[in-house]
Amino acid sequence: MITIGLTGWSDHDSLQLDAKHKLADYAAHFPLVEVDTSFYAIPSPRTTANWATGTPDAFRFVVKAFQAMTRHKEWNEYFDSENEMYQKYMEAIAPISESGKLKAILFQFPPYFQCNQENVSYLKHLKKQMGSLPVAIEFRNASWFSEANKEKTLALLQELGFIHTIVDEPQVGVRSVPIVLRATNPELTLVRMHGRNQYGWMKANSPEWREIRTLYRYNVEEIKEWANYLNHLQKETKEIVVIFNNNSGGDAADNAKHLQEQLAIEYTGLAPMQMDLFSE
Repeated sequence: MITIGLTGWSDHDSLQLDAKHKLADYAAHFPLVEVDTSFYAIPSPRTTANWATGTPDAFRFVVKAFQAMTRHKEWNEYFDSENEMYQKYMEAIAPISESGKLKAILFQFPPYFQCNQENVSYLKHLKKQMGSLPVAIEFRNASWFSEANKEKTLALLQELGFIHTIVDEPQVGVRSVPIVLRATNPELTLVRMHGRNQYGWMKANSPEWREIRTLYRYNVEEIKEWANYLNHLQKETKEIVVIFNNNSGGDAADNAKHLQEQLAIEYTGLAPMQMDLFSE
C-alpha cells in the first residue's frame, strides 16, 4: 500500500481549493496530509477535532512534532517543564488519534542534531515520552548514515519501534542525508520529497528561504526512479507514505499526482469533488 499526500493543505494553487473549505477540498484529491503548523505552535484540541471531523473516514494525518520536541528550540522558552510540553502536545493530537486518523507523528530533527551519545540518549528518552504512538524520525545530519553509523542507526530505530523517514533532498555535505532505502518498522515507512534545489537548501537562514528552499519540480525520469524505489521498499514494509514537500513553486501537487499515475494507484474514500459552476 502506497499513500501519497502533501505538506499542508493551503498552498497548492493547481488544486483550486475553496478558500473557506480548503481541507475538505484537499481531501477530495489526496487521502493524507502532513500538518506542518504543529511544528511552530501546538494546536488546540478544538482545532484538531475540527480537522478530524471535517475529513472522510479514510483520511489520515501525519503531524509534525513541536519544534522544542525536536530540539530546534528549548522547551523552557514555552513551558514550565518538559513534561508539560509533551502533555500539551498529547492533548492536541488526541482528537486525531482517537478518531483513528493519526498515521504518524513526525520528528524532523535539525541539521545540527548529529549522531552522538547525547542524541542517541534523547531518542531513547523520546520513546518513553511518546509510548506506543507511531513516531517517525527524520534526520538531517549525515553522521547518522556514515559508513560507521548507518547500520547502528537503523538498528536503533528498529529497536525503538520508530518509523524511518527516507528523504529525497539536496546533497550539501553534513547538513543533509542520502537516500537510504531501508525500513525499520514493518507497518510503515515515510518518504518525504523535498526537491533537489541545492542553492535554496543552503539558504535556510535567508529571509527568502520559504520562496526558494523547496523550489523544485521533479521531472519524468525522477518520478520513474522513485516509483522503482517504492516498489523495492514494499518488500520491507506494509505501507509507505509519500509526502511531497517541494512546494515553494507550487509543484508538490502536480508531482504527487504524477507519481500516483506512474504507480497506477486509485484511492477510494476521498471527499466528493466540488461541482464546477458549469458542470452538468
